[in-house]
Amino acid sequence: MPEGDTVWQTARRLHTALAGHVLTRSDLRVPKYATADLTGRTVLDVTPRGKHLLTRIEGGLTLHSHLRMDGSWKVYAPGERWSGGPGHQIRVILGTADRTAVGYRLPVLDLLRTTDEERAVGHLGPDLLGPDWDPDKALANLLGDPARPLGEALLDQRNLAGVGNIYKSELCFLLRATPWLPIGDLTAEHAARLPALAKKLLEANRDRPVRSTTGRRDQNLYVYGRAPRPCLRCRTSIRTANQGDGSRERPTYWCPTCQQGPAPHPRPSPHP
Repeated sequence: MPEGDTVWQTARRLHTALAGHVLTRSDLRVPKYATADLTGRTVLDVTPRGKHLLTRIEGGLTLHSHLRMDGSWKVYAPGERWSGGPGHQIRVILGTADRTAVGYRLPVLDLLRTTDEERAVGHLGPDLLGPDWDPDKALANLLGDPARPLGEALLDQRNLAGVGNIYKSELCFLLRATPWLPIGDLTAEHAARLPALAKKLLEANRDRPVRSTTGRRDQNLYVYGRAPRPCLRCRTSIRTANQGDGSRERPTYWCPTCQQGPAPHPRPSPHP
């Protein structure tokens, strides 16, 4: 699932391509909106909200989309070959005289009144990359259920918006806690650091083509995707397991030496 920094970059690309321009092509390939026609309207802006995208359009309309696991938006110049996937995976096309934005495999696509945006994103907690960021509220949200595993609390977008599986694993490593540690068992020092650390990581990566949490040239991530390679700190083999209720893949990575707290039995990990 794309993380908040990826969604922020997508919004910036769409905003640069579409904002201030009149739509000359509009094709919403969702049965509910099959007859909707946005041509002739000007795109006002494209704004990220956590992992959600809000494309605001003249006339008080907002096209709300969410990438989830496999969705993507691509922007093409006139005559450029579309390469985001086969045609049957296209869910929306928004075109201007200069650019065409194509949404592939979007599991969420809604056209709503701009005044009703809260219906789509009102449940979200403070946005790590947004103007509503409030570290105190984010921390209070996270600690609202002290028995909840740290990793699950971080992924709950109602607590704070923007953390996905990668940042979940990396944040837990930096806090020296396993993702299964009840969040209420974090030391006061580490709990106080958590919101600012999450924001620092996402802000540092929102303008980077390749995400990095380590600051090293030889290795971009501390634990995510690295099982069973050695930990960058202690050389213990990184472990991996799924976290959550099993309804979806939630690959989680941790170092059993550097990170303290409970952990499940690791699953077998293929060598990279």
